Amino acid sequence: MAVKILTVSSANMDLNMRVSEAPKKGQTILGGEYKYVSGGKGANSATAVAKLGGGSIFCAALGNDANGATLKNIYKEVGICTDYILTLNSVPTGLATVTVEDDGANRIVVFSGANAQLSAEHAIESAKKSVPDAVFCHFEIPYETVCAVSEYCDQANIPLIIDAGPASKDYDLSKLAPVCVFSPNETETEIFTGICPVDDESALNAAKALKKLVKAEYYVLKLGARGVAVYDGSTLTHVPTYPVKAVDTTAAGDSFTAAMTLELMRSHDILRACRFGNAVASITVSKQGAGDSIPDCAELEKFIADNGIVL
Repeated sequence: MAVKILTVSSANMDLNMRVSEAPKKGQTILGGEYKYVSGGKGANSATAVAKLGGGSIFCAALGNDANGATLKNIYKEVGICTDYILTLNSVPTGLATVTVEDDGANRIVVFSGANAQLSAEHAIESAKKSVPDAVFCHFEIPYETVCAVSEYCDQANIPLIIDAGPASKDYDLSKLAPVCVFSPNETETEIFTGICPVDDESALNAAKALKKLVKAEYYVLKLGARGVAVYDGSTLTHVPTYPVKAVDTTAAGDSFTAAMTLELMRSHDILRACRFGNAVASITVSKQGAGDSIPDCAELEKFIADNGIVL
């Protein structure tokens, strides 16, 4: 039976725009192609779980509009359980504008819309009814909802993995109950700790600082093209990524952490799970888009074989 992962997080329609470089203040530039794609950290992660063979359950909020209807159909087509997605009349579906530059770097502005209305009560009820093997959250929904989910998971003995983005200095991490994995990227790590993990020494110092802020079994710092740093409370291990040409880094972190979560629940080996996640993220950044750039099992198996990767 497939491992069931409940993603309690955000759902957006992304306006993905290719540009040669980001415009300066007051400047107008001509862009390249643009398209609307499924996005949002939660939707990207739920999509990754489904494409990689997991039982993907999505708890989110959409507006009662064309974008919401389109997104829900996309989720169903990819194999995501949509039973716990709310459709709200009072607010629009979340929207993100994503500019992608020639080097693959992106700049994202998120308009929360319905995501801001995802309540703790609905999230906890979803967890009770779906009986997942693990729960996965981001900070693109109300922080109070994430805190309440952490308390429920701690009491119910359900592993909770938090992809800690987007970060804010206003978040009191001590309000989170103990979690299985706490995983910020470089920027988020610096926001929470004041330390940018540019090398192993600074990554270790940042991980130790995070340990003082939030209780977790593992701290997984996402380091972009350098891979990830895994801290188990005593030892820091660097897990390098795999070399690819980056086309679009959108959804890289979301796909990594979701894939890591799925493999961690299957193998109970955090380093294997991170190698698995790195392979998934490497493929994701080599293609344009968000949810549509995430590989399926066949594509992942070929990438692992072609690159001689040993998990």
